[in-house]
Amino acid sequence: MQEGAITAQIAVDGSAVGSFLAYLFVLLGIGVYSSRFSSEGISEFFVGGRRMNRFVVALSAVVSGRSAWLLLGVTGMAYAMGASALWAVSGYTAAELILFLTYAKRLRIFSERHDCITLPDFFAARFGDDDGKLRLTLALVILTFMVVYVASQFVGGGKAMAASFGLTQWTGVLLTAAIVLGYTMMGGFLAVSLTDTLQALFMMVGLVILPIVAISVGGGWGPVMSDLRAYDPAFVDPISLGFGAWVGFVGIGLGSPGNPHILVRYMSIKDPAQLRWAAWVGTSWNVVMGAGAVLVGMAGRIYFPAVDQLLAADTENLYPMLAQLHLHPVLFGIVVASIFAAIMSTADSQLLVAASALVRDFYQRVVRRDTEIPRRQLVLYSRITVALLVVVALILGWLAETLVFWLVLFAWAGLGAALGPTSILALYWKGLTRAGVFAGLITGTVVTFVWTLTPRLDALLYELIPAFFLGLIATVTVSLVTRPPQEADDLMRAMTEDRGAAAD
Repeated sequence: MQEGAITAQIAVDGSAVGSFLAYLFVLLGIGVYSSRFSSEGISEFFVGGRRMNRFVVALSAVVSGRSAWLLLGVTGMAYAMGASALWAVSGYTAAELILFLTYAKRLRIFSERHDCITLPDFFAARFGDDDGKLRLTLALVILTFMVVYVASQFVGGGKAMAASFGLTQWTGVLLTAAIVLGYTMMGGFLAVSLTDTLQALFMMVGLVILPIVAISVGGGWGPVMSDLRAYDPAFVDPISLGFGAWVGFVGIGLGSPGNPHILVRYMSIKDPAQLRWAAWVGTSWNVVMGAGAVLVGMAGRIYFPAVDQLLAADTENLYPMLAQLHLHPVLFGIVVASIFAAIMSTADSQLLVAASALVRDFYQRVVRRDTEIPRRQLVLYSRITVALLVVVALILGWLAETLVFWLVLFAWAGLGAALGPTSILALYWKGLTRAGVFAGLITGTVVTFVWTLTPRLDALLYELIPAFFLGLIATVTVSLVTRPPQEADDLMRAMTEDRGAAAD
């Protein structure tokens, strides 16, 4: 293919717009359908009443963790660096398989026995929290990084709208926020999980069809790989990555046990015995989507040899531009829908987690802990909180002048470093103490910020790696010199003794 033959351009087609709008109406319809169930109480609104189907849990757990980072960030990274981008998806794929097979069942059993519907609920039940300080600390950490995370998804939506339909990026941001707000506020966790399942299907279609078509049009696998090898032999070599970069990429998986929007899926499944089945379904989805994203990025180098041929010279615009070049307008509309699927499946889950931190963990359990609040009133407050958080995230998105990829990795690192070591130890080590949890939360959060804001450190290694392990060391060290809960043995048994779950 002749270099420079393809340049950045936008061609809005009515069929593409129509198929995309049809997808959006389906999402809003799911929100309306789910609203009655989610209005029954705060448990239904935030954790689906612990009645979710195993297939829904498998797919929603996977796609809620992928976000715009996969379709925009990973494709753009693979465009820039080639096959070595595979390592960026391998870490979280392996980590989430392990979580499903081990961590998830303990969390699910304990959370039902102690009526936990949020991660701070779990920590409060595990360590005792009469003064509310642990719950407040957890809520603050979650809010800090979740709002950044949601803002990054809105920015990703704006980029997708701009690259696909010729809108301004800020118009796209507003439209993305309005759509997510609509069905999340109405339908709560049920709507979020059902739409996530639908969105997983859209993402799979886009990430399978587009690389197949692009490689086929380019002459097939052999000619495309030959062209890429001629461009740069290292581009098609997955082990050409330096050791530091490899550690950073694989280390992305350390964030999974600390991201509440993934963990709440484990708490929501109807039967904890079905988590093993969900593990293999979810992992299969992760593998196919991750490989597809990398292949899209690599194939894109054939059609857009120079980065200035992409819209705004931004590698994160590759996915929609490649789809527009190769697919029928209706399929292109579906691919654009897959971008929004990735964005919305993460943003909606994060909004619910952030809202639960304010309504459940701050208002109900701290401010009004001695007062009985009607269930429907709590749901109303939760819906209002979701709307307010969208406004805050929009303001942050407007102020942000950075890449979706960076924003997502920063928020992922902060949550992973603060909540990852502490939650793992809380499930597996009876010697963990409340003071140790405080030490881990604070250390993980502070190191994430300091490492990110120090250019020399930031260039050395992804902030999640040092923040996670320093948080782990702080948690263990402080726990060894303080006293664990007297009922630690009973609490640990409560994570493995299932009193009987409903059959699927």
